[in-house]
This record gives sequence, C-alpha cells and structure tokens, in this order.
Amino acid sequence: MLLLATVLVAMPAAWGLLALWYKAPGRRLKAAVLTLWVVFSLSVLIALWLGHADLALLGFGLACGALLIWWRRILPSNDRMWADDVAQITSGTIEGNRVTLRNVRNFDWRSNDDYTQRWETRVYNIDQLKSVDMIMSYWDGWAIAHMLISFGFDDGQYVAFSVEVRRQKNQVYSEIGGFFKRDGLSIIAADERDVIRVRTNIRREDDYLYRIRMPQPAMRSLFLGYVEQADALVETPRFYNTITVNCTTLVYQMMKRIVGYLPWSYRLLFTGYLPAYVYRVGGLDQRYDLEKLRALGRITDRARQSDRSAAFSEDIRRGIPAIDAANSP
Repeated sequence: MLLLATVLVAMPAAWGLLALWYKAPGRRLKAAVLTLWVVFSLSVLIALWLGHADLALLGFGLACGALLIWWRRILPSNDRMWADDVAQITSGTIEGNRVTLRNVRNFDWRSNDDYTQRWETRVYNIDQLKSVDMIMSYWDGWAIAHMLISFGFDDGQYVAFSVEVRRQKNQVYSEIGGFFKRDGLSIIAADERDVIRVRTNIRREDDYLYRIRMPQPAMRSLFLGYVEQADALVETPRFYNTITVNCTTLVYQMMKRIVGYLPWSYRLLFTGYLPAYVYRVGGLDQRYDLEKLRALGRITDRARQSDRSAAFSEDIRRGIPAIDAANSP
C-alpha cells in the first residue's frame, strides 16, 4: 500500500511540475513556484514513509485541487506574438459553389529564417474538385510524420491544408509542451510550393504523396469541413495537443462525419503509420500494395528538382498513378 501511495503522489507531482514549467508566468515567479512545488512534493513523500499518510495525502490533495483550478483557468487565445509562418489563420466564405479563402499562405522560402511573407486571398469552385491527396512528411524515423491534405481542381489549382502548431515567436516545436497548453492550434491553407517545398527543400524532410480514393461529394464535404474548422478557430481558439488535437485527429473527426464510421487504430496516434491505416480501410489505390504506393509516391527528389518551378504541383505528381473517380468507394 505504501508503494502504491508513493506512485499515486509521484505521478501527479510530476505532472504538476511540468504544468508549472510550461505555464507559470515570469522567470522569477516560475523559479520560485517550481522550487516550492518540488520541496512540497518531496515533503509529502517523506511524510508518507514516516507514517503520516493521512495528513500527507490530505495536504497533497488540497494542493492538487488548487493546481487544477489554476490549470482550468488557462484559456487559449489568438492574441499572441505568433511565429511568422502561423501568424494568420485561414478563413473562408462560401457562396454557392464558390469558396473564397483568406490568408492562404504562399511564402517564398530561402531558409528557415529567410523568407518572403505572402498571405493571399484565393477563390475556388468546389464543383471543379477532382482530387484529394495525402502528403506525409517525415523528419525523424517512420513513427512520426506531419500530414497535409491537398485538394486539386480542374483549372489546375491545388491548395493544401495543414493543421499546425501555432508557436509564439522564437519558440521551437516541443512534443512534451504539446501536452501542457503551450501552443495554439492553427489551420493553414497554403500553396503547395510553400507548404511542401519548405519541408522537402528547406528542412530536408522526406515526403510521400498518396492519392485518396474518394467520390466527389466526399471531397466537397472534406474541403468544406476544413473551411468550417478554420473559421471556428478564428472565433474560438483552441490549444494544440500532441495526442488529442493534432494534424491527424482533426481529419479523423471530419472523415467520421462524412463516412459515418471509421475504426480506431494506434496508427492515428503514431502518425507516420497513417498510410497503412488509410490503405486498410480502402482509402488508397487498391491496384498496388502499400510498399509500391510508397515507392511511387516518394516526392522528395522531384520536389527538390522542381524547386521554385511554376509547375511544382505537376512535377511532384509525375509517375504517381491517377485514381478514376468512378472507382472511388
């Protein structure tokens, strides 16, 4: 029992330490609060082992209650000094078959720190939607990747949606920080020459494009779902969460609304394995096995060769078999 009580104290104590580390305000105040929390938690553990369990657990429970009240009062906001690439959130206006997207990102990247900022307004006819592609971008092994969903139109336009960690200026991405309300959530619509090229050519990530089997009505629903979610974030900001609110889970929730049911899988948490999940539920080209689709869909070299070409979107798709919409489920 004593060992169990120790674990039950140590786990919330560690959580509280990280919560204070990421969200306590001010350097001096943060240092003081962190020190007090560590001393207090150690005192509780010592009291447990000295036989004062009742008093120790009562005090610790009250402290955790106060910490949770403070934690719940930390609310997301759009009013921060955001990093340039997530400074804006895309929003949209729907008028019949015409969708006007504002704040479509079209940066010209020369390096991670050197770029020309461009936020544009673009108009799309959703009756001309012809394709949906999933792009997976890997930077450290096969388990974790960033997912983009790109929509293609009959007039040659492509627009890619990316669910982004909305970092403040001079901050870098932190997986652990994503559990502790450190970053906001952002949905960015972007030109492929921006959002794919920055990953393949600037950050030297490894990208793969998979064509999605989807009938046109479902394409429309998914596209409008992104617009709806982006508009909602403008009105009601949310925190990014590494597990529950990220680039995969948001799309999973939208797709569930369209198809009615999608099985849960660990691959939705380990995003790098998402293509295997989509293949299993019939969302990828069934004429080829997954390894063949992966080989055909590796766009890294083609993106680097195309670079700033006006034909970037066409170049990266060369050699990837198209899917006939009539054969989509």
